[in-house]
Amino acid sequence: MQTLQISIYALAFLVALALIFDFMNGFHDAANAIATVVSTGVLKPQTAVAMAATFNFVAILVFQLKVATTVGKGTIDPAVVDHYVVFGALVGAIVWNLITWYYGIPSSSSHALIGGLVGAAVAKAGTGSLIAGGLLKTIAFIVLSPLLGFIFGSIMMVLVSWVFVRSTPRRVDKWFRRAQLVSASMYSLGHGGNDAQKTMGIIWMLLIAAGYSTSEEHLPWWVVISCYTAISLGTLFGGWRIVKTMGQKITKLKPVGGFCAETGGAITLFLATALGVPVSTTHTITGAIVGVGASKKMSAVRWGVAGNIVWAWVFTIPASAFMAAIAWWIGTKIL
Repeated sequence: MQTLQISIYALAFLVALALIFDFMNGFHDAANAIATVVSTGVLKPQTAVAMAATFNFVAILVFQLKVATTVGKGTIDPAVVDHYVVFGALVGAIVWNLITWYYGIPSSSSHALIGGLVGAAVAKAGTGSLIAGGLLKTIAFIVLSPLLGFIFGSIMMVLVSWVFVRSTPRRVDKWFRRAQLVSASMYSLGHGGNDAQKTMGIIWMLLIAAGYSTSEEHLPWWVVISCYTAISLGTLFGGWRIVKTMGQKITKLKPVGGFCAETGGAITLFLATALGVPVSTTHTITGAIVGVGASKKMSAVRWGVAGNIVWAWVFTIPASAFMAAIAWWIGTKIL
């Protein structure tokens, strides 16, 4: 691959832009980790986001960098990557995140980034620039991550109902108010482990293209620490518009339901991160919440709200790809 002719200032600008996206990822997706624990009244919002941000960063000690490898090397052909493609991908993803945050739509920051990469790469070099294997794995998990969240969330709810069948509602509520602290922490750990690595992959892709790293070398530690710090700070600021949708509009949650949804979602995220698949934390927790509601009775789920969220999922990749293609063209004129 030919090394890019890019100034250190342009490289620094694009790295900063990537970290801004990472910050917005935490900001936008904070609701995924804290909505249930806040809506059930277990924690105050400020305490919940502080806990979630802490475990976002602690993920640096737990997970290997397999997701970063998938994004950095397995999504688009490294030969087409330049500063224009990276600029287009990041701007497309950031704009879509801002739109969905403003309207309180829990869309996927992860798929906005993947869509951004696809749109910018296709705008530059056509569909031949895409790597089918990595993209198909990501697209498959658009369906699989909410499905697995649904399955694990509903299984957890059934198991807990069976184990505590003889307990009083008051005792169950008291026990799971404590247990939900653990489940919310584990979900935040999975969120940080999967989502921060997507931005690492983008920066790694840029460093390789600019000749500051190679695909055989390990990802620089300053990139790893910067990305985990950025997503943690984003989570600390929180995305309050989306909390209400995730926590109450889909189904009414009690602490036991919040525990089951978070545990089911965390299992899914741990599994995907171990396999190196960049999944959507939004899709995962939504599927888990729906699974918890449906395990009680189908009418407990507000299917209209869930349906609107699914439509946001469907449009995320093409919408962010379209915006990224426009941003790529603009970038070629101004950068």
